[in-house]
Amino acid sequence: MVMRSPLFVSSVLAVGLVLAASHAHAADGVTVYNQNCAMCHAPGLANSPKFGDKAAWAPRIATGKDALLKSALNGKGAMPARGGNPKLSDDDVAAAVEYMVNAAK
Repeated sequence: MVMRSPLFVSSVLAVGLVLAASHAHAADGVTVYNQNCAMCHAPGLANSPKFGDKAAWAPRIATGKDALLKSALNGKGAMPARGGNPKLSDDDVAAAVEYMVNAAK
């Protein structure tokens, strides 16, 4: 019988929780996008970069994720701050930005 130390078992459980939380954060980006961003970014309304359009997103991605997040948090052009939903947390907005950026790579 192999004995496992409590520290080892705790470490394994902690890693599992971190991985589960990371996956949940990624799923939140999809949800936030679908509920707040898709209405404009899916069809490319008001000159917004269309979801998944690599050419439209490339110059924006080149400015860096911090600049993209700042625009999403504060609004830019026709895009309202936080996609028009003031209840979104900074983490919610960051997850949606990450989701859209990844779709355009």
